[in-house]
Amino acid sequence: MSKTVLIVEDEPNIVESLAFLLQRDGFTVRTISDGAAAMAELVRTAPDVVILDVMLPNVSGFDILSSIRGHDRFARLPVMMLTAKGQRRDRDRAEELGADIFVTKPFSNTEIVAEVRRLAERVA
Repeated sequence: MSKTVLIVEDEPNIVESLAFLLQRDGFTVRTISDGAAAMAELVRTAPDVVILDVMLPNVSGFDILSSIRGHDRFARLPVMMLTAKGQRRDRDRAEELGADIFVTKPFSNTEIVAEVRRLAERVA
């Protein structure tokens, strides 16, 4: 059975490229572009890995990550944070909130797939 990745990202080109790369690597991919709807989609989808953009409409990726870590069902869910801003304070905040990895845009396609694969392997 393939692992499911939920991509929470509002940039259509990034969603399209990530979905293509991950599906090609055997993952089932679900996407959502609105931060306010992210938790409902997370509960509905029950993914094995989440790729979460920092800057989203309505609710930030940091707020979503905080909700994920505060939810008993998802407290240990692997989360990769993506951001166009590579500022140290953003990286520190993501780490404090429990992100498993923090990746800045533009990113290496090979790196993303390898990291998602690594995160998915942690899921029992």
